[in-house]
Amino acid sequence: MRFGTTILKRAEVLGRLTQDEGRLTRAFLTPQHRQAGDLILGWMRDAGMEAAYDALGNVVGRYAGGAPDAPYVLTGSHMDSVVDAGKYDGIFGILTAIACVDDLNKRGKRLPFAVEVIAFADEEGVRFGASMTGSKAIAGKFDPQMLDIRDAGGMSMRQALSGFGGDPEKIDSLRIDPRQIKVFVESHIEQGPVLLNAGLPVGVVTSIVGSTRVQVRVTGLAGHAGTVPMDARQDALTAASEMVLAVERHCAASAGELVGTVGKLAIPGGGATNVIPGCVEFTVDLRSSSDARRAQAMAALKSQCEAIAVRRRVTLAWDQIAQLDAALSDPAEQERLAASIAAHGIEVKRLPSGAGHDAMQFHGVAPLIMLFVRCGNGGISHNPLETMTAEDADVATSVLLHYIEHMQ
Repeated sequence: MRFGTTILKRAEVLGRLTQDEGRLTRAFLTPQHRQAGDLILGWMRDAGMEAAYDALGNVVGRYAGGAPDAPYVLTGSHMDSVVDAGKYDGIFGILTAIACVDDLNKRGKRLPFAVEVIAFADEEGVRFGASMTGSKAIAGKFDPQMLDIRDAGGMSMRQALSGFGGDPEKIDSLRIDPRQIKVFVESHIEQGPVLLNAGLPVGVVTSIVGSTRVQVRVTGLAGHAGTVPMDARQDALTAASEMVLAVERHCAASAGELVGTVGKLAIPGGGATNVIPGCVEFTVDLRSSSDARRAQAMAALKSQCEAIAVRRRVTLAWDQIAQLDAALSDPAEQERLAASIAAHGIEVKRLPSGAGHDAMQFHGVAPLIMLFVRCGNGGISHNPLETMTAEDADVATSVLLHYIEHMQ
């Protein structure tokens, strides 16, 4: 097998670099980030690239082309993980790109353009809550205010970055010149069952959904569970529960245009068995490939929740905490990637991505395209049960290499 076995072996090695015993967790600017980055740096150099850490802790490798000033291909993915992660999310996109360059190098082949591979330092945002930090810096979308965000231990991103050996003052210099980028291409495990159900190893991503996240706080009146009559209660939890179901109901009726998730729901202080909850907090994550449809839905949901609050005599605080616009894949690059898949005798499957990716930061900066590779085990991802076969890793890498080599 040309690529797959090595890729999976390297993913296993990286999967052991974790800050949580017994489960894979690798956050931004941790010792495990450094360990993973050092390994990736070494593999890049072994593949014939010049490689180094940049000011934000991304690892960047460059395989020079025949024309030094020609626009170059940018590829890669992220090396951080969620808590209790799978081994291939993000990492596959780095390892497959390195494998492509290694193959070119072993054949002594230089393309008319350079190939730059980036292992983005922070896509998941686990430590500081700001996602896609690494790719935002490269795409010129980094907000310097993010440097003042603090982690759970009270350390700011600025302090952590300086301690890591990065340079907060040089982040703006990482911005790429859009005129110098031919395309940004990211390979990624699908994180869903579409390719698995279709019996196909790879597919072309047509779009990456946009998302809006809000933090909701419902305030009622705490009271004794035994002495307050049911019709006199201002129960924050029952009100919040009705709001949660409103999110589900609204998105379920959208004919597949929306997905909505309440991922956190809590009673501050933990609550008590014999106390009517006086305050409840929850989050809403709303996603759609249409920014207009998502905005319309979020406004409708807020209105519904406000009506529930009035009827149940509670107050509502509704604060947007994050927003990412949808990103469409470049039509011409979709066709080129589809041609590379077809050249391998594989039926071309086109599908949207319901998850966010570093690639979306390059929307409006450079042509972008994504290649999905089949996720096994029912399509489970962000989970230790996430699986990929060496055969699929091999096919996906061969397709990516064909796509890069046949680029004009």
